[in-house]
Amino acid sequence: MAERQEQAAPDAVLTRIGQVVMLHHAGDREEARHRLLDLWAEIGEQGDPLHRCTLAHYLADTQDDPEDELAWDLRALTAGEEAAADGGSLAARALYPSLQLNLAADYARLGRPDAARTHLHRARGAAATLADDRYGEGVRDAIRHLEIRLAEDGGHRP
Repeated sequence: MAERQEQAAPDAVLTRIGQVVMLHHAGDREEARHRLLDLWAEIGEQGDPLHRCTLAHYLADTQDDPEDELAWDLRALTAGEEAAADGGSLAARALYPSLQLNLAADYARLGRPDAARTHLHRARGAAATLADDRYGEGVRDAIRHLEIRLAEDGGHRP
């Protein structure tokens, strides 16, 4: 019984994160940011790596300042790598291309095209493992769009 409760706890946290993400997608960015920050305080810096990865990934999207967005995306990547290493989390591995893509977009916005290309290259490589479903196609499309944008901004494709 206790084992089942332990397994339910991570699902409950991810469900709570998902509920706040829906709030954000509905247009209440500020409230979503506050609720995600409350969850971050609850989970803590030493909390479950998949929870921290997912939470930081979505917290980045609620930031107004590009440097803050980058900081949250870097936290998400660090936690995602920890989650993948600790238990070989399939969910963390599935997020990896998106985490790298977000970092590439952050660096592009901050005028750091070389760093953007590095992360875009990693995103493209990791996206090869994604399924041919809506999520996988969405990530691959976003990678192609950013590649085009970087090329148009005067750089070469990664």
